[in-house]
Amino acid sequence: MEPNKSYAWRVMVWDEEGTPSPWSPVSEFWTADTLKAYHTAHYPLQKTDETPKRIARVGQEVRIDFGKASFGQLRLTLTSKDGGEKLMVRLGEVLNPDGSINRKPGGNIRYAEYRLPLKSGRHTYFVQFRPDKRNTGPQAIKMPKYIGEVLPFRYVEIDGFAGMLEKADIVRSTVHYPFDDYASHFESSDTVLNAVWELCKYSIKATSFAGIYVDGDRERIPYEADAYINQLCHYSVDREYSMARRSYEYLLHHATWPTEWILQSVLMAYNDYLYTGDIRSVSHHYDILRAKLLLPLRESNGFISTRQGKQTKDLMKAIHYAGDSLRDIVDWPHTGGFGMVGNGETDGFVFTDYNAVVNAFHYKALCDMARLAEALGRGEDAALFSEKAAETYRAFQSLLWDRRSGAYRDGIDTDHASLHTNMMALVFGLVPEKAVERVMAFIRSRGMACSVYGSQFLMDAIYEAGDAAYGLSLLASQSDRSWYNMIRAGSTITMEAWDNKYKPNQDWNHAWGAVPANAIPRKLMGVEPIEPGWKTFRIRPQIGSLEWATIKVPTIKGTVEVSCRRDDLTDRMQFTVPANTEAEVELPLRKKGKPRVTLDGRAVKAEVKDGWLKLREVLPGNHQMTVIYR
Repeated sequence: MEPNKSYAWRVMVWDEEGTPSPWSPVSEFWTADTLKAYHTAHYPLQKTDETPKRIARVGQEVRIDFGKASFGQLRLTLTSKDGGEKLMVRLGEVLNPDGSINRKPGGNIRYAEYRLPLKSGRHTYFVQFRPDKRNTGPQAIKMPKYIGEVLPFRYVEIDGFAGMLEKADIVRSTVHYPFDDYASHFESSDTVLNAVWELCKYSIKATSFAGIYVDGDRERIPYEADAYINQLCHYSVDREYSMARRSYEYLLHHATWPTEWILQSVLMAYNDYLYTGDIRSVSHHYDILRAKLLLPLRESNGFISTRQGKQTKDLMKAIHYAGDSLRDIVDWPHTGGFGMVGNGETDGFVFTDYNAVVNAFHYKALCDMARLAEALGRGEDAALFSEKAAETYRAFQSLLWDRRSGAYRDGIDTDHASLHTNMMALVFGLVPEKAVERVMAFIRSRGMACSVYGSQFLMDAIYEAGDAAYGLSLLASQSDRSWYNMIRAGSTITMEAWDNKYKPNQDWNHAWGAVPANAIPRKLMGVEPIEPGWKTFRIRPQIGSLEWATIKVPTIKGTVEVSCRRDDLTDRMQFTVPANTEAEVELPLRKKGKPRVTLDGRAVKAEVKDGWLKLREVLPGNHQMTVIYR
């Protein structure tokens, strides 16, 4: 194909009987203006014009509500008979009890005000937002010139305008990456869970305003931990992969300070390959990814450590970190930080020379890198990474397992066991099958003793262990450490922390708080790829006490739809397997014995193993599965 040229294409597929489908709609793309050995394409940002949901007048003040917060710009079309009026325009994310905008919301929750002088006649005014010194600093992602500066806001007040206003006179131009609002859908018999899903799905669109995953409005800086969660969420709510790839590749060259987050670069690279089937990014960045394993920090006991004097300038250069050394983080904020009380968000984790959480991530990164090396034909590296992973696995069992408590310790030199150590061990495959129930019992005893970031690994661990009831209880919780609490507080984008009291300097627009946007499709409804590019995928719904649930999950091969309904004696599931894929279907066995299983009206023999009913090699098409307990 030629550079700087438009190409159009369309697709037809044939079924097993040779019958062709209709042609797909015509698609178009432009090739790059210059040829490069490797380059990640991305789309320009978009603006979507929105009018208010509500307008009310209180004296000389017009109060406007757009229904949801977004990163946007404001334009007003106003009429002045003589001109000369000076209006006050206020914008914010939070209301006072009397319905006015909170001018001192605290933390990094946004409020701004601007004087607007009017001219005679009818004119359109563009409110020019002042750049924030912190989120436009050297490390921040700047808004492109073709867009201009944005501000997160939901509410607007116009003070001093006596004229008439229509909704069309007040326009918010919301800035976001291209997003298909209809690519995904979830609904269930639990209205709280539905509201949590809508909050988290919308958060992924709303926080895409910079074109690269950033940590929210306070800094607008990419961080690996934020990007890892954002990536999984974005894949789950839209058929879009370029922003995730661009973000993780940016972070490969602009690493941040926490040890675990360096390792998460490898996890993101593996996700990119798993969800797209495209190995080119990994191939191009292989040497950097290999360095991100932090093998020079490894000790003879099978663990890595940041405290043994091995953090050299050469290592910092290899991982593209501009600082002098890495620091272990576990979760954030720590005990005592930002005026915290109690254990902060680390569940009292005890930091030692050999950090269990860091080494759980190290183990996972080694396993993922071994798979990537194998896919690239780098057999020696694959064998090396697998060998190192096996050593770390053995070290976890021999040095960290506390048989008496049934949990893993935070390090070699402490008896303390935290939620974080045990949920990371469980989700990353470090817990032997015989110990899973004891570890899960410990995890349940700790509740939501982690931040919104840590909840990603907690939810994954819970569903990997098959505890659907506990998973649902957390996803639909109404406690002050829940996603519903964000809605109750008044936010329409997920917060940086569970509540303002847990992080007084937080912002109200952090995508790392949107974990249910991926936990519901991937874990509660159980739709996940097994082989790269969704060649084979799993449908493993764990709906717990829900009477019914239905979901639409976008994939690179097409849409997977799953609907589940259950009563005392029967499980019913309808699902769609896209063309050129194959599904493995698993349902939790609710009673002992072998129930009657039908697929598309015909009795089938399902494998019964470890409390699950399993069907292998389910081919493309629309299917109905019934499990009848006698």
